[in-house]
Amino acid sequence: MTNTNVPELFGSLVFNQSVMKEMLPAGTFKALKHTMEEGTPLDLEAANQIAEAMKTWAISKGATHFSHWFQPLTGITAEKHDSFLVPAEEGKILMSFSGKELIKGEPDASSFPNGGKRSTFEARGYTVWDPTSYPFVKDHTLCIPTAFCSYNGDALDKKTPLLRSMEAINEQGLRILKLFGKKSGHITTTMGPEQEYFLIDEKLYQKRKDLKMCGRTLFGARPVKGQEMDDQYFAAIKPRVIEYMEDLNTELWKLGIYAKTEHNEVAPAQHEMAPIFTTSNLAADQNQLTMEIMKKVARRHGLLCLLHEKPFEGVNGSGKHNNWSIATDDGENLFAPGKTPRDNAQFLLFLTAVIKAVDENQDLLRYVVASAGNDHRLGANEAPPAIMSIYVGDELDAILKAIKNGTDYNGKKGSKMSIGVDVLPLIPKDSTDRNRTSPLAFTGNRFEFRSVGSALSISGPNTILNAILANSLCDFADELEKSKDFDKDLQKLIKREITAHWRILFNGNGYGKEWIEEAEKRGLKNYRTTPKAIEHYLDEKNVKLFTRMGIYTPEEMKTHYDIKLEKYCQVINIEVNTMLEMVHKDIIPAAFKYMNVLADTEFKMQRVSSMCQAGVNLLQKLNDLINELSNRADALDAQHIKTNKIEDLMKRAHSYAKAVLPAMQAVRDIADQIEPLLGEEYKPFPSYEDLLYSVQ
Repeated sequence: MTNTNVPELFGSLVFNQSVMKEMLPAGTFKALKHTMEEGTPLDLEAANQIAEAMKTWAISKGATHFSHWFQPLTGITAEKHDSFLVPAEEGKILMSFSGKELIKGEPDASSFPNGGKRSTFEARGYTVWDPTSYPFVKDHTLCIPTAFCSYNGDALDKKTPLLRSMEAINEQGLRILKLFGKKSGHITTTMGPEQEYFLIDEKLYQKRKDLKMCGRTLFGARPVKGQEMDDQYFAAIKPRVIEYMEDLNTELWKLGIYAKTEHNEVAPAQHEMAPIFTTSNLAADQNQLTMEIMKKVARRHGLLCLLHEKPFEGVNGSGKHNNWSIATDDGENLFAPGKTPRDNAQFLLFLTAVIKAVDENQDLLRYVVASAGNDHRLGANEAPPAIMSIYVGDELDAILKAIKNGTDYNGKKGSKMSIGVDVLPLIPKDSTDRNRTSPLAFTGNRFEFRSVGSALSISGPNTILNAILANSLCDFADELEKSKDFDKDLQKLIKREITAHWRILFNGNGYGKEWIEEAEKRGLKNYRTTPKAIEHYLDEKNVKLFTRMGIYTPEEMKTHYDIKLEKYCQVINIEVNTMLEMVHKDIIPAAFKYMNVLADTEFKMQRVSSMCQAGVNLLQKLNDLINELSNRADALDAQHIKTNKIEDLMKRAHSYAKAVLPAMQAVRDIADQIEPLLGEEYKPFPSYEDLLYSVQ
C-alpha cells in the first residue's frame, strides 16, 4: 500500500542537507555547505567523516554497495557497483567507505562514446563527486552523482559542461546586477522539465520487433480513431494508469524528486508528469533518474513506458518542455518583471540578452535538440517547427515595439517608454498566454523551450541555453561597465539590440505554412534534418563562444560532433535492418498465409457456385501490394548498402536523411496498406488499435 504520509516519505532515500546536518559534526557540515555553495575543496579529514556518515546512513537504508553515478555521452546514466565489504581477520569482513572513494573513482572508460579520440587500450577515466547533487539509495546501492572526465581532463559526460555553464551564468549575471547596484552572492539557473510518455501493454510490446529494437513503430496502419476527437487530453485517468502513477509518485518522492503534476496528454495512451522547479544541475540528475524509474515501475504493472519522441505515426509524439529560468540566492527571479521601473529596466536587459542569444545562436538551439527521433516530431503540427523563434505575448511585444520605435506605449497606463526612469510601465507578470507552437515561449517568469525530445537528457539543452545567455550578458557587461551615463546607455543598448534581433520574435502560429515562408524572408534558419543541424556546430562563432565562456574546449566540441553524427547513423541503420527483417519474416509471410486461405476458400466456392469476384479482387490486390512491397524493400536494402559504404560521416548522415529515410517511408506506405486487408487472426503483430487502446 502506498505511504500517504508524503512529508515523511519525501527524500527518505536521499542523503540531503537535513540528514547531513544530523549526522555530521558541525564543523564538517559547515565545510561541506561551503563546498556546495562556493566550490571550495574539502580536506581529506572532512571527506572521511562525510564518507563514514554516508555509509552508515546508506546501510541503514538497506544499501550493500556504492556507485559513482554519472552521465556519459550515451545520453543515459552509468554506474559501477562496489560493495562496502573489506576483508578482516579470521575470515570476517568490515563495511568500509573512505573519503578517497567518495571523491574520486576510476571506471573503465574505453567503451563509452568518445568521438574516436581514444583507443580501446586507453581505458582510464575518472569520476569526481559533485557535492551540489545529493547522493541517494537505489536498488540497495548508494549512488553518488559525479562528473566524468578522461585521463587528460576532457569532459566525457553531460554534467561537467552543465556545471561550467551554470558558473558562466553566475559570473556574467553578477556583473549585470552590480551595474544596477545589487550585491547578490550567487546566481543559479533553475529548471522544471515536463515529461511526456506513452504507456502500452508489455505483452503487446514483446510482439513488436520494431518497438523492442528501435523504441518506435516502423509499421502501423492508422486506427479508425486517433486523437481527432480531443477526448484524451486531461480526461479522467484510467484505473490501471492511476495505479501506475501512484506507484511512480511514491518511488520518485522517496528519491526527493518533486513530482507535482500528472495528466493524460493529447494522444491515446499518452501522459505527462511534471516536477517542481529546482536548480538545473539537480533537475538534470533527477530527470535522468525519473526516466529510469518510469520504465521500471511500468513493468511492475505489466506496462511498457515509451520515451521515444515519435513512437506512433499519425498521433502526437512526446516532448520534454524545458522550463528555464535564473534566480539570485536571495530569491529574485531575473526573468520576472519587477515592481519598480528600475527592476523592470533590469528585467528588460535580461530579456534582451535572451533575444540576442537566441537570434545569434539559432543553429546551436536546433543542434542540441536534433536526433533521428526528434526529426519526426519537430514541425509535424504537434511540436514547434525546426525554425527557432521567441514568443513573448502581445503586451510585452507591444512594450518592446515601443522601445524599438521610440513611440508611446499604449498599454493599460498609456505610458511614455523610457528605461531606467520612473515612466517605465509596470509589466504584468502574467501578461502572456501560452503558445504551444513556439520553440521558446516566455511565460511570465521563465522561458519554455518546447523543442526538446522526450528521451533527451536535459543537460545538453540547458548547457546551451546557459552558454548563449552568458555570452550575451558578457557582451552587455563589457559595454555598460565603461558607461559614464548608465541610464542613457542602457536605453540605447536595449533599443539597439531589440531592433537588431527583432526578426526572432514571433507571436503567431508556428504550425502554419505561412510562418515557414515568413521565416525565410526574415533570414531565419530552418534545419529540417539532424545532419543539417550538426553541420554548423563547429562553425567559428560557436567555437569562440564556448571557449570564451569556458564551457567546451575545441577538442570536446569535435568529440560531441562526431558522437552525435555517429549515433544518428547508428539509429537509422538499426531501424533499416529491423524494417527489412519485419518485411521478410513477418509481413510477407502473414500476407501469404492469408492469401492461401482466401485462395483455398475461392477454390472450394467455385465447386458449388460461381466465382466470388470480391475474393478474387482481394487476392489480386494483396498480390500486387506484396510484389510492390518486395520491390521497395529491395530498393531500400540497396540504398542502405550504398549509404553505409560512404566513409565520410557527415556525407553518410546526409545520405541517410535524404535517401534512406524516404526509401523507408516508401516501404512503410505499402506495408500499411496491406495490414487492414488481412483477417484479424493473420495480423503479423499487434496493431495501433491494440497498442493505443489496450490499457484500461
